[in-house]
Amino acid sequence: MSDTPNDPTAALASTATIARRSDLVLLAVVAMQAHGLAPEFSSDALAEMAAIAGPSQESGAGIEDMRALLWCSIDDDDSQDIDQLSVCQETKDGWRVLVAIADVDALVHKDSAIDLHAQVNTASVYTAARVFPMLPERLSTDLTSLGAHQERLAIVTEMVVDAQGLVSNFRICRAQVRNQAKLAYDSLAAWLDGHGELPAAARAVPGMDAQLRGQDAAAQALRKRRTAHGALQFETFEPRAQVQGEQVVAILQREHNRARQLIEELMVATNICTAQFLEKHGGLAMRRVVRSPERWSRVVDVAEKYGESLPAEPDSKALEAFLERRRKADPLRFPDLSLTIVQLMGAGEYVIEDAQPGAPVDHSKTVAVEDYGHFGLAIRDYAHSTAPNRRYPDLISHRLVKAVLADQHSPYSVPELQALAEHCNRQESAAKKVERSLRKSEAALFLQNKVGAEFDAIVTGKNNRGVWVRTLVPPVEGKLVNAGPEVDVGERVRVKLLSTDVARGFIDFAPTM
Repeated sequence: MSDTPNDPTAALASTATIARRSDLVLLAVVAMQAHGLAPEFSSDALAEMAAIAGPSQESGAGIEDMRALLWCSIDDDDSQDIDQLSVCQETKDGWRVLVAIADVDALVHKDSAIDLHAQVNTASVYTAARVFPMLPERLSTDLTSLGAHQERLAIVTEMVVDAQGLVSNFRICRAQVRNQAKLAYDSLAAWLDGHGELPAAARAVPGMDAQLRGQDAAAQALRKRRTAHGALQFETFEPRAQVQGEQVVAILQREHNRARQLIEELMVATNICTAQFLEKHGGLAMRRVVRSPERWSRVVDVAEKYGESLPAEPDSKALEAFLERRRKADPLRFPDLSLTIVQLMGAGEYVIEDAQPGAPVDHSKTVAVEDYGHFGLAIRDYAHSTAPNRRYPDLISHRLVKAVLADQHSPYSVPELQALAEHCNRQESAAKKVERSLRKSEAALFLQNKVGAEFDAIVTGKNNRGVWVRTLVPPVEGKLVNAGPEVDVGERVRVKLLSTDVARGFIDFAPTM
């Protein structure tokens, strides 16, 4: 084949017959192991899981009863590991928005066998053939999931949002909540955009339609304010395989719609409040940062290729204005430009906020509060806290928040949290590599029986290793062999599928004559 093998699948012979979902599961397990991730739970973790009788029944003066509010969840159609609920009430000057996040720590205690497994992988790994959950499925999809009509413990952030999208005040508390309606992104977005009916689960709850309109309005106000401050709006290439039985039946691009924007904005606001809450109370915190791009000069060079000029120093407002102009001018190629800018910005990372004076801190592994920031979101304060069923740093944040609420010492020492931040950075990269390699294999399997078929495509990359294209339907990426020197990035081409190698995730095309 015409590329360098993916490391995770190199152990499997390229000539092996891979034709079923179960074969993809084997590839996924090999990839997990190759990247230092644990595909299976330990016997200790499974025994511990078997001893958990049901959801947490914890109650007391510090836990408020919010079960009567019109909470709803909005997630993918097939999601069962529900981390967040939201509800909104209009006020004279804006909205009162509440976001409830599953209190996973109520059942998954620090240093338990289940916690130690979660600490190894640090995140759920999603492939079409199999999901490798960070927590045992009975926990993440049931006992700690905020599922439909279930009463669960949560960490609730209550925010006052004005008409300009400013969060003027907030508080964080523990509470009992109940999901009144389990909703999905696509069907809700169709209703919000006026193209579909209110989903049945929302219709069944009196008043749910009005408060969903309120959530959408509050989210759009938050989004408008962040964009005005330079938050970057990307549209990345996110193909997703659809599997039925043993077959991959389709590859579809995930659409970024209004319902996804709604949840994104509420989660960003919640994560900001978490960081500010921990900073205000002087506690140790794990922050999520994307530093100002060190390769900004290359971002400037990219803009120049489009006849545009960006400032010499990193400027998120100028970059977002450029991106928005390109989105409107050429929506077909905008995902490829988005990917280029994302790669030049560099990956996000977890860092530790400086502890209180006198605490033993390795300052080479921390940054001062004024140096924190998330360049892509154009905000200073940010801590992951909204997906504790799926992401370990969020579980850490909840333990830190709960310690503050209970007026207790931090459950983590500074060196311990520093080591965890570095480990989470490594494992996040590993999980992304697994997911990326399996997406390639899923696409190759889908196209395996379509050799000779022709597709419309766009040239997305060109270097000394070759030329790459993205087909429009289905949305897959592959190498263009025998391209010729005249083929350039951004050009639309007609291509013919030459071959696939599912084990290595290779897809080769050739230009049609």
